[in-house]
Formats: sequence, structure tokens, C-alpha cells
Amino acid sequence: MSGHSKWSTIKRKKGANDAKRGKIFTKIIKEIIIAAREGGGDPETNARLRLAIQNAKGANMPKDNIERTIKKAVGSDADNYMEISFEGYGPGGIAVFAECLTDNNNRTVASVRSAFNKHGGKLGTNGSLSSLFDRKGVFLIRNEGFNREEVELELIDAGAQDFESDEDTLTVTCAMEDFGSVNRKLGELGIEPEEAGLKRIPNNTRKLDLESAKKVMRFIEGLEDDDDIQNVYHNLEIRDELPKNSEIPSPTH
Repeated sequence: MSGHSKWSTIKRKKGANDAKRGKIFTKIIKEIIIAAREGGGDPETNARLRLAIQNAKGANMPKDNIERTIKKAVGSDADNYMEISFEGYGPGGIAVFAECLTDNNNRTVASVRSAFNKHGGKLGTNGSLSSLFDRKGVFLIRNEGFNREEVELELIDAGAQDFESDEDTLTVTCAMEDFGSVNRKLGELGIEPEEAGLKRIPNNTRKLDLESAKKVMRFIEGLEDDDDIQNVYHNLEIRDELPKNSEIPSPTH
């Protein structure tokens, strides 16, 4: 995937170290819980739960963990999570959208506001970034074991709009309304995505100098480390020379 691609703002969850993997599992568990509470514990009749389980498998979550989480979610002692989102501008005027699942709204609001203030950002009102992002279906597929050209033709017929590839991963995008048909086609082809979902894709990305971009990535990583935050989207142009988050040193005080 090229360094300047807007699709590169979508962060892969594979290959995380143990600490990151634990946080990824926490976020997936929350999604399974809220999906099962809203639509029941049968993935055959609950599309959101089916997708959450698919993503859990893609992140290598043990089957026992998945089944235990579903059982807990449909029980009387299930955690009660709320879905809330935040929109605003981070360092360098970069647009940032955070989607949250929380059992304590006041805690999450305070935490997110503190993060924006700490990094010189500013929270906006809901809907303030609606024109800057489109909701798209995004599938991250391990780039092996199939004829890419044949698969792409099949997926185009199902509604896929764009394909980007690097050595390891094929990223497939589609319109939000075609997400189900593309996901079904992948199933028919025997291809299980490492990750799939509706993502907020920036219509345009914004380029900053390297030091400013590092500040933005520290801010983004801080938000992603918050257990209440499920997904963080932004419109920073990710360039090849920008280090991965884990390689960006914290500022000295």
C-alpha cells in the first residue's frame, strides 16, 4: 500500500505485540457484547455479531474467548455499553473522528477532551466533520492462496470499488450499501478477511511536515490506547518516511 494512499489511514490490527493485542481483544470483546445484546447470540440471524466474530477470528482470538463473551453478553450480568463518537481537530489542523463504546459516558468525555487539549486540538460538534469522511466498506485480506485478478473480478460484480495491495495485504473497498454483498461473495470464494467493517475514509488527506506529522501520530496513538475508544479515523497523509507509531519517540519534557 503506497505511503500517500488515503487507505493507509486505516490501521491494520494484525502483527501487534502482546500489549497491543490485549487492547485489540478488549475492543473486539466490547463489539461482540454490544452486537449480541442488541441482536441476540446467534450469528446466523445477527449480522453485526457475525461480523464481530469474523474480526475476532481475524485477530486470532481463541474460540473459547469468543464463545464465553457471547454467553456473557446474552446473560443478565452483561456489561452495558453505550456508543458515542467525537469529532474535532488535532495538531496541525488534522481532522480526527473517534468512535467509542463505553460503560461510563462521563469518564470517556473527560478522557477524550483531555487528550485533545493536551495535544493542542479542539473538539467539535457532532456532524462537524461529516463532509470530510465517507463511510465505506473495507476488507483487509491476506494476499495469498488465490488468483488476485479472478477474485477482483468476482468482487467487482458484488460491488467492490477499489483495490490496493502491498506484499502481505489486499485492501478492498466498497460503498457502504454494498458491504453485505461483498462480504457474502468473499465467503462464497472461501476467503476470510483478517478484518472487515464500515470505516470512515477521508475524502482528501492533508500533508504535514515530518515533525508535525509525528505529533499527530502520538496524539492518534494516545486515543487508540484508550480502552473506551474503538476506532480512530483521521485525514493525515501517511508517507513512507513517517515512522510507525511504535517507532515515534515521546517528546522529552
